[in-house]
Amino acid sequence: MNKCALITGVTGQDGSYLAEFLLNKGYMVHGVVRRTSQFNTSRIDHLKGFRAGPDPRFFLHYGDLSDSSGLRRLFTNCKPTEVYNLAAQSHVKISFDQAEYTADVVATGTLRLLEALRDYSDSTGQQVRFYQAGSSEMFGSAAAPQSEETRFWPRSPYAVAKVAAFHYAVNFRESYQMHVSNGILFNHESPRRGENFVTRKITLGACRIHTGLQEHLTLGNLDAKRDWGFAGDYVEAMWLMLQQPTGDDYVVATGRSYSVREFLDLTFKEFNLNWTDYVRFDAAYTRPAEVDHLQGDPSKARRILGWSPQVDLPGLVKLMVTEDLKIAKQESALQDFAATL
Repeated sequence: MNKCALITGVTGQDGSYLAEFLLNKGYMVHGVVRRTSQFNTSRIDHLKGFRAGPDPRFFLHYGDLSDSSGLRRLFTNCKPTEVYNLAAQSHVKISFDQAEYTADVVATGTLRLLEALRDYSDSTGQQVRFYQAGSSEMFGSAAAPQSEETRFWPRSPYAVAKVAAFHYAVNFRESYQMHVSNGILFNHESPRRGENFVTRKITLGACRIHTGLQEHLTLGNLDAKRDWGFAGDYVEAMWLMLQQPTGDDYVVATGRSYSVREFLDLTFKEFNLNWTDYVRFDAAYTRPAEVDHLQGDPSKARRILGWSPQVDLPGLVKLMVTEDLKIAKQESALQDFAATL
């Protein structure tokens, strides 16, 4: 049987890299897109070639993790062999302002998807492998380094919801003998990261400062330490989990952590600038409950999956700055053109 993947959250950073990865491996890929009044497919527009021609392999469907009946129809129509649940309200700070919505999508949404998958498997006799996207935020205040054996200590509504989703996944694996894996991914970034996430805010802000488009950058907690990797590397780990004989739980990380200050230093050095001359602090960007230090122990993923990250943090910063500088230069050119009108 040809492999067919269903990806929720396909328009996000991880979803776009995963769709690209699976299509290049010959999969048929179905992506779930949440209906909004504006198109939000910029991260996957470059994959349009897989949707055209006599043998298309990339399909998009409207769907939402709050719609149980719609999820059941998706399984019936797409007939996936693998499911990757990447959909979420994933911004930690925003989860404090939209706690109920975050819980409904991240936690209960995962439960709805697992229930729909169980029903589909029972009615068809097909075993479908399921990947649940966990988060290092689930560890919260637990001492670093954190591994699969570390106690969860969530410090935000988002993290609490992800912990619930993790346990739903384990429960379905143990109760119904389903092939379900949790990937506990530590921070993973890329040029496709949303601009309201701190890493992308820094790289794009530095590029705009360099091109004269803005004068300063406003941030919150600069002492927080994170284990940052490249999202393109991490989607391979997701896929490897579903190629194993049985489902399991894995930490995916680089094993090294850096502070936001160090990320700033690496970024501004790309332009021979001192970040302290441009960065301002605003308490509005801090969380009600901070997470000080996240650093993953990916030993199990290395041992069982044979996975290791290929891009280190300096390389990641260079990659992000290169792409964001193109954006800043385009913005600058448009601004200069507008001034001549």
